[in-house]
Amino acid sequence: MEAAVHGAKSELSYLADLGRAFGGALLFSLPLLMTMEMWALGVSAPPLRRLAFVLGALPVLYGLAHYAGFSARRGLMNNTLDTLVALAVGYVTSAALLALFNVLDYASLTSATGQISLQAAPAALGALVARRQLSGDGEEGGEDEASYPGELFLMLAGALYFAMNLAPTEEMRLIAYLTTPLGALGLMVVSMVLLHVIVFEAGFAGQEEKETPLRAFLHFTLPGYALCLAASFAMLWAFAAVDGHGAGAVVANVVVLAFPAALGAAAARLLV
Repeated sequence: MEAAVHGAKSELSYLADLGRAFGGALLFSLPLLMTMEMWALGVSAPPLRRLAFVLGALPVLYGLAHYAGFSARRGLMNNTLDTLVALAVGYVTSAALLALFNVLDYASLTSATGQISLQAAPAALGALVARRQLSGDGEEGGEDEASYPGELFLMLAGALYFAMNLAPTEEMRLIAYLTTPLGALGLMVVSMVLLHVIVFEAGFAGQEEKETPLRAFLHFTLPGYALCLAASFAMLWAFAAVDGHGAGAVVANVVVLAFPAALGAAAARLLV
């Protein structure tokens, strides 16, 4: 009898977690779901690139399942299951909203699938951080026990989320086009300064009272900004924003996108 009651409570708890996952998916993916450039990219992006985008997201989603997760379960099998469930939540949420907005290309199954697939990864990311954002028991997930590599991973996840939301927009390309070399250098400096200040104040791992600003700069700011640049380039490549551009234009686009990515990396501990 007790086992049956415990099982029922576990199922109800998981249903509540799943409900939060859908809420997180909607909350985090709504900007992209209502972005016209993403609708077009779902049709125009090569299928292999869309596939690479989804497959490349899987390790990030698994890491988030380990450090945050929409449920309290942990372990290799549970993390894997939560990753796959979150991705399924992302697909369902994206398909439902895009259909509701009437922006799916129903003339081509490949195009409609591509539109949904591009939206599913950021929605799945939102699903996995929903427990921390939409409930009061986020501390139970173990996300505060991240090692130094784990902290860098969380910074990468934050950078990817912010970059993902802005990389497909034409405004990023316009800003990069208007930016001068001196302006790009200034943007890099501002990005690192903001990243350093926010990271140092947010209390990342190892930042006790003896932690110095210089050590935090070397341990978190520099590698964190390098991850922001890598995340920005990856998103621009995935969204075909660097195709056909020279090295100077690519660098300008990466530096511009790395600015919001740096804010995302710095705020990762507040999001996850």
